Amino acid sequence: MKETTVPQQQQPTAPAETRDESRTLTPPVDIFDVEDGLAVIVDMPGVGKEDLDIRVENDVLTLSGKAEQALPETAIYTEFQLANFFRQFQLSDRVDQEKIRAEAKNGVLTLHLPKAEKAKPKKIAVQVK
Repeated sequence: MKETTVPQQQQPTAPAETRDESRTLTPPVDIFDVEDGLAVIVDMPGVGKEDLDIRVENDVLTLSGKAEQALPETAIYTEFQLANFFRQFQLSDRVDQEKIRAEAKNGVLTLHLPKAEKAKPKKIAVQVK
């Protein structure tokens, strides 16, 4: 038997404090190819307009939202808890990042990602000679 098979006592190590204790969910999305670009529908129940954070940085679209639960009174016991949302998308150069629009209503976020001018189809005129 090798010495390495004998269990050795190890000193307990303190857990790293680099992790956030909050729980996040990946919100479900529907993506539609519309005439002028893409439409992204994101379900984020419990997230109000003021609790949404939408950013574009280094060609990455980041969506995060903090869900708030308004209870009418102080609960003595709860089993239901809303979680925060987080999702990222890699954007191509076919999306005009400067013209992205967002609308939120009743926990549903709608993003409009317009096509960049170079990605739009162009009609080529035919000349007769």
